[in-house]
Amino acid sequence: MQRVAEVRRALGRVDDPELDEPVTDLRFIERLEVDAAGAVSIGFRLPTYWCAANFAFLMADDMRREVSALPWVSRVEVTLGEHMYAEKINHDIAAGLSFTGTFGAEASGELHDLRRTFLVKAFQRRQEALLRHLRARECSAEMLVALTVAGLDGLDLLDEGVLLRRRYLDRRAVCAPPGEALAFVDAHGGRLSAAGLATYLRTLASVGISAEFNGALCRGLLAARFGEPASEPGSEPTLHDFVARAASEAERRAGEGA
Repeated sequence: MQRVAEVRRALGRVDDPELDEPVTDLRFIERLEVDAAGAVSIGFRLPTYWCAANFAFLMADDMRREVSALPWVSRVEVTLGEHMYAEKINHDIAAGLSFTGTFGAEASGELHDLRRTFLVKAFQRRQEALLRHLRARECSAEMLVALTVAGLDGLDLLDEGVLLRRRYLDRRAVCAPPGEALAFVDAHGGRLSAAGLATYLRTLASVGISAEFNGALCRGLLAARFGEPASEPGSEPTLHDFVARAASEAERRAGEGA
């Protein structure tokens, strides 16, 4: 049981690249087995039969890499079920082939650029959530654009704020130049301005809304496909919940001008 728990924690570090949510939270993992010799077998599923092949390959490869890093693991088998490219992906992940090695001319390139694109989006989404939280605590724009990483670490935050800070700092290095002391920079590593912060936040909001919509849609599709409840108390929103919340957020943001 301890080894199964370790594998599950490792899988919790694998995110759906588009949604920036762990595959474990999204209920993508449907089978997990560990034998006495340290061999791990993982079965995972996706919301639809035609989910993008590059996303599926990336998640399968990340699962294999994260679990293989556990010191006691002797072998990892990752199996994607009920997907139009399942046989090809499963065979070539097991063989250690790259994405272009698997899909050849059908691939638009290796996954490095795609991974980078979605890491930047995750950075932006997490940054917006933290900045809005800090603005709600009456931190001024002038304070935020001058805040250092050490200063951000030193802020006395409640539970939600602590989580938002940790999640943002986990992605900060994606865009922040090495040695940059400022806590908040843009996606190109540039410094933010107090005068432009409200406009900047409105730009970031579109990234977050798109990710939340896709997440709600994926959860609904997964539930419908496998005959499971769409949500549980305290879980992420359904598509209906998302639409209602998005309308409320749009009205609030229009009212506050940010």
